[in-house]
Amino acid sequence: MAPVAPKNAGPTREAHRIDEQSLDAWMKEHVEGYTGALQVLQFKGGQSNPTYWLSDRERSYVLRKKPPGQLLQSAHQIDREYRVMRALGPTDVPCATMYGLCEDDSVIGTPFFVMDYVQGRIFWNVQLPEVEAASERSAIYEELVRVLAAIHTVDLDATGLTDFGRPDGYVARQVHRWTKQYRASQTEEVERMDMLIDWLVENMPKDDATALVHGDYRLDNMIFHPTEPRALAVIDWELSTLGHPLSDLAYTCMLYDVALPKVGGLLGIDFEQTGIPRQDEFVARYCELTGRGRISDFSYYKAFSLFRLAAIAQGVYKRSLQGNASSETASTFGAAVPHLSAIACKLAGID
Repeated sequence: MAPVAPKNAGPTREAHRIDEQSLDAWMKEHVEGYTGALQVLQFKGGQSNPTYWLSDRERSYVLRKKPPGQLLQSAHQIDREYRVMRALGPTDVPCATMYGLCEDDSVIGTPFFVMDYVQGRIFWNVQLPEVEAASERSAIYEELVRVLAAIHTVDLDATGLTDFGRPDGYVARQVHRWTKQYRASQTEEVERMDMLIDWLVENMPKDDATALVHGDYRLDNMIFHPTEPRALAVIDWELSTLGHPLSDLAYTCMLYDVALPKVGGLLGIDFEQTGIPRQDEFVARYCELTGRGRISDFSYYKAFSLFRLAAIAQGVYKRSLQGNASSETASTFGAAVPHLSAIACKLAGID
């Protein structure tokens, strides 16, 4: 029986069309069990790396590729994404099965990898409006924090990821990197972004813990079982590296300070009624699972996370002006930059 296409996939957008005949030939050579009759659709999400649903006569796959056009240096590192998910296969971190990496531009225009298509639920709104029971919302957030703790306690030696990033100076390098990325894609002056960059440089924490970090860990980067509050796969590992685990935790906890379109945010919600844990409960459970004691400088990591998200949004907006962003709604990301930087400045006490 031929696979059924997911509802959130449609015709490939003009800027991201690929040579399907060439891809079919590559699949026949590199994907074990591939049966031909290739179908290609593009997922609606995936702001950074265009993502496609593929199928043969029997199975479904996912392809992620670098976007076309001129790209910022060090961005869209498909090979790193492939490597980390392949390495995590035997661990407690749920990941899709990886089938192959192609770094030859001549096949479909840019490097790509192919992995298994994991069928399940993606919760796009962090308030979980489609979930009826408060107990299930609690269980979903318990799984969110459990998997985050599993990522941060991965044995780097056993997975071969000891060289997946530098073991020190993560925060300083990240502030520098995202400042550089932001400046490279800047389209107008945003005063609070400038204030925030100065504050982040001047107030850097001295703690230098190292673990595997996802880099973009959030609820909609997880695929959940169709009926159970259980994660089947963590996706979008493009920003993963070795770094400070509190950067991931703070990035996830940005939810408690924002109310964004579509994503939602947890600012001002009724925690008792919804079953969603408060931030202090979420953080306490994380500490319990990872064996971490008191967390200091958390406001710094949250301010940095908001800054980085604003820098990412600026990059998406700049690509939309150039016509090669992977989402038709990318132009709305320009408005997110002043909004997110203002929240970060308030957390930092510099508003």
